[in-house]
Amino acid sequence: MFTGIIEAVGQIGAMEPKGGDVRLYVKTGALDLGDVALGDSIATNGVCLTVIDLPGDGFWADVSRESIERTCFRFLKVGASVNLEKSLTPETRMGGHLVTGHVDGLGEVVRRQEDARSVQFTIRAPAQLAKYIAEKGSICIDGTSLTVNSVAGADFEINIIPHTVTGTIIGGYHLGTKVNLEVDIIARYLERLMLGEKAADEGAEGGIDLGMLRDNGFA
Repeated sequence: MFTGIIEAVGQIGAMEPKGGDVRLYVKTGALDLGDVALGDSIATNGVCLTVIDLPGDGFWADVSRESIERTCFRFLKVGASVNLEKSLTPETRMGGHLVTGHVDGLGEVVRRQEDARSVQFTIRAPAQLAKYIAEKGSICIDGTSLTVNSVAGADFEINIIPHTVTGTIIGGYHLGTKVNLEVDIIARYLERLMLGEKAADEGAEGGIDLGMLRDNGFA
């Protein structure tokens, strides 16, 4: 688990094809690796990666085909900057929100606008994720915990303060940039729970409508 508070910006040092997937080397820059051991997790652009080697100035991790196909890793090249966060501990301050490091889909930057000292972005989410994104709710973008300012269909707006602009990769976003999205974990599980016994049925889908509310005593 993570909080979505980025600890450092690293860099992709190597990407080696391995049996159909990829072995990735991440240079961790200012990230303190003193308390990191083999098998620990580090969120890299919001993707939970398992450390398999620690050569000193970074870490190696295996990236599965599932992760490559579902995330922005398929667009990354050697030298690309990435957001980094070590997994939380019982002593960690919960400055963001609960983040699993499991990306739900890709968003796209469709608008960037300066707003005083901040920057406003409009992100277009995949249609199937729009129902999980709520005004003033939380969303994780490339591993960064952010507050949703407003929602219009599948588009949502975020406001990035100067500290986040300079302390993450978000400052480099431009029109067309693809970003990893992880929706709020509570919304995801709530929808599944509302299916009740139907969750075991093949093809069962969640969603809130009048019929669902009536079946559960809300209407």
